[in-house]
Amino acid sequence: MSLEQLKAFLEKVKGDSSLQEKLKGAADPDAVITIAKIEGFSISADDLKSAQSEVSDAELEGTAGGLRTPLSAHCCVG
Repeated sequence: MSLEQLKAFLEKVKGDSSLQEKLKGAADPDAVITIAKIEGFSISADDLKSAQSEVSDAELEGTAGGLRTPLSAHCCVG
């Protein structure tokens, strides 16, 4: 996965309330990865962990209506 894939996934999340709801129910990074895969994005746990430091807090705040999207085990929606 590239950072572009992650950013594209986050952009899709911003505009899709149904997807936001799915992510709110994601219990862990594996659930996020599964949701992303269903949506056509290739994201791995290692990618989420390393990308967390590259994606700004402002980008995360804007995702899912201001809720943090779970990008690692340390960051969960809800």
